Amino acid sequence: MKAIVAVDQKWAIGKDGGLLVRLPGDMKNFRRLTTGNVVIMGRKTLESMPGGKPLPDRETWVLTRNEAYEAPCRVFRDIRSLLDEVRTLEDEYGGEGYAVYVCGGANVYAQLLPYCDEALVTKIGATFPADSWFPDLDMNPDWELVSESEPLEDGGIRYRFCTYRKTVLPSA
Repeated sequence: MKAIVAVDQKWAIGKDGGLLVRLPGDMKNFRRLTTGNVVIMGRKTLESMPGGKPLPDRETWVLTRNEAYEAPCRVFRDIRSLLDEVRTLEDEYGGEGYAVYVCGGANVYAQLLPYCDEALVTKIGATFPADSWFPDLDMNPDWELVSESEPLEDGGIRYRFCTYRKTVLPSA
């Protein structure tokens, strides 16, 4: 699995259930990477999508402890059943032809980051008021920065696409 996230300079990711800022170039990159693949998100993240519906052209899986929650996509009540399904995909496709992206929110990132081997991080060169954060991979010895794009800019806000890889094998 891969985590995909946009963070500000303090690794903040959101405020009041929404993104910190909308960057068209970042949105285009997210769409390019995730289209045709599996995206995993929490209930609140799904509900923050336009119309509270899954993104088009992706298979959406929601991880929630809410036993009564229903959505027009696959819903998992616990990490173990979700990870079993990821393993089933790996066995079926041999890791070719699909990717699984963890795309928020903060609680889902915290639960699933130990099972990810890569993190695709859009680093925004600004700080914003926030109430949710992603773990600071620069301070985590289990992760290393392996690539970084040239600076990009949207609406006066600079950002870079960064790829981190886990230096130890993901948890089973």
